[in-house]
Amino acid sequence: MPAGFEPVATLAVDARSARVFEHGWQSWTPTTTYGLGDTPIRPRDERLHRLNARPRSGWVAGGFQGEGLLAVRPAADAATHVFAASGARLGVPSIAALFEDGLLAVFADGPVEHYTDNGPGGLEGALARWADGFAARAGVPPIRRPPVGWCSWYHYFTAVTAADVDENVRAMDDLGLPVEVVQVDDGWQAGIGDWAAWSPAFGDFAALVGRIRATGRRAGAWLAPFLVGARSATAAAHPEWLVADDRGAAVVGRNWDQDLYALDTTHPAAAASLASALGGLRSLGIDYVKADFVWSAAVPGRRYEPVPPLEAYRRGMELVRASIGDAYLLGCGAPVLPTVGLVDAMRVGPDTAPHWEPSSGDLSEPGARSAVLTSAGRAFMHGRFWTNDPDCLIVRPAVERRDAWAAHIARHGGLRVSSDRLADLDAWGLATTREILGTPGPGRLVPSG
Repeated sequence: MPAGFEPVATLAVDARSARVFEHGWQSWTPTTTYGLGDTPIRPRDERLHRLNARPRSGWVAGGFQGEGLLAVRPAADAATHVFAASGARLGVPSIAALFEDGLLAVFADGPVEHYTDNGPGGLEGALARWADGFAARAGVPPIRRPPVGWCSWYHYFTAVTAADVDENVRAMDDLGLPVEVVQVDDGWQAGIGDWAAWSPAFGDFAALVGRIRATGRRAGAWLAPFLVGARSATAAAHPEWLVADDRGAAVVGRNWDQDLYALDTTHPAAAASLASALGGLRSLGIDYVKADFVWSAAVPGRRYEPVPPLEAYRRGMELVRASIGDAYLLGCGAPVLPTVGLVDAMRVGPDTAPHWEPSSGDLSEPGARSAVLTSAGRAFMHGRFWTNDPDCLIVRPAVERRDAWAAHIARHGGLRVSSDRLADLDAWGLATTREILGTPGPGRLVPSG
């Protein structure tokens, strides 16, 4: 038995046809179904573990492991067994399964409920019916219609400027694209953790928002509300606002060529500062917010109040929601089950990219294949927990296997957002963008009854 785990069940399984669904911790953690002979996907190194998986010292060796959810179909014609968090969103147990001598032993490090599902649709149908019940227990509000959007990220990345956004807003009119919200991604802000000011290199963010709104469109902004970069003014001025370990501010990852810290959402002054920054964005006219890297609020460490990490996370997300009012909220890089009921839409896979395979070979990292794998694995959540976001549509000629990515968005895209420089689209790319942006997202992808 794995250390710290208790037995839950032992199932007789057919080694050839049995399937195990393994649910990942956050948006980018690989989530898919395996045969018993498959090797589950794990982070390639410690950096990727920190950024893309649940904080822990290791994984159960030689087995499967789901975070809050693991499902088993013992044979092709057998009922599905779903092992899941009991519905207390602040308790997300790790659930492991080990196969030996025709038996699959299931263990968990916290309370789980065991459901046996004989309904139609195999594993996917069973997961959909489990999700219906979980959503009801979590009190998920009615799911709002998602706006059709354009996002700056997948062409301009962090080098975006106000002039770049203006160019694409004009192109939307010229090309007749039905874009409702223009979302400025990473690059507008003064620094990671400095959300109340914008980068001089970007241009006048407030004026840009006004120009977007003057066209009759909505304006959106990206931010990573709980991350604080080592080079930020916030880190320099307020080290007491950061989640700490025995050496001081705890380094929770590395990106943007700097160490990253986590904002302590239980610290009153830190919370007030974040609320003020978010309120400032809202007062500019931002009514669509992409909250990214939000796993950072759930890391272990010392906080102003000695609360469990997931309670600190829920407080942080509740603060974001309260601060932006009725703005549309997209979560990304988020612990999945603890976020149910808090966001309008959720990224359900890793980032896509102009390349098909992730450059590192790690399927939690950006790459269209990474995004396809995990967002398909979480298709059952769409219309139950939120609107699924499989990530942006990119179909310019430079995008590798753009037809396969567009087909995936057409099938699984609840949230439909273009992220090309629109002037770069050829005839096929423009026709595909028009078709996908103009088509409402799917309803429930898996029957629930």
